[in-house]
Amino acid sequence: MTQLDELEFDNVQIDQHGPIAVLTINRPRALNALNADTLSEIAQAVNMIIEDAEVGALIITGSGEKAFVAGADISEFGDLEGVYDGRELALAGQDVMHQISSLPIPVIAAINGYALGGGLELALACDVRVASTGARLGLPETGLGLIPGFGGTQRLPRLIGTGRALDLILTARQVRADEALGMGLVNYVADNALTKAREVAEAMLKNAPIAVSLVKEAVRRGMDTTLEGGLEIEADLFGMTVATKDFREGVDAFLNKRPAEFQGE
Repeated sequence: MTQLDELEFDNVQIDQHGPIAVLTINRPRALNALNADTLSEIAQAVNMIIEDAEVGALIITGSGEKAFVAGADISEFGDLEGVYDGRELALAGQDVMHQISSLPIPVIAAINGYALGGGLELALACDVRVASTGARLGLPETGLGLIPGFGGTQRLPRLIGTGRALDLILTARQVRADEALGMGLVNYVADNALTKAREVAEAMLKNAPIAVSLVKEAVRRGMDTTLEGGLEIEADLFGMTVATKDFREGVDAFLNKRPAEFQGE
């Protein structure tokens, strides 16, 4: 048992298996809906995960068999009054999603059921999405008189294109896993999303951790600039990898036809 395994929260659970940490949203009676306390606990848990040097990849999933995260907790919306309350709620959710998307380690969503509203926005904040065959995904906010507020209007078009994103958001429809795969909303569909997510994480963990981290940085920063600016970022970060011991190890292992043993240095 690691220190992460000993952490106790009311609405989330952390399990660590070697270099892979699994963060489970654990409110099955509410279909794992994101209330204010759950968002706060996710933020705390992610902070603790990143401080653990042994963790090389994070999987986020939901408890039970019905839902990854069915959305924000609508029962809390009755207390919202006016523009300020709405804006503060959106910013609070966006902060948590940004914290996840900015992690230097790979983050994989294991979508084991409904991923709606804030749940899909949580999955969009991850690097890779694995959906179970029975998963349903969508952004239904317009049907409630709202718009997605935790990043959906920004991350979804960047992932699948403006036209497809607007179709999903404006119709508020749910898509099945196979359609989500076809439009690039998810990367994999599997009978067991968590098992497949572990396989993907293990494949990533075979590679040089500094290079993996810098790939994430290059893509994230490059998306916010021009192609020319992105290429400059890529060149800078490529140069940084050449200065690492892992680069020397990778080249030597390739030339000598042996498995590389990366140390993250």
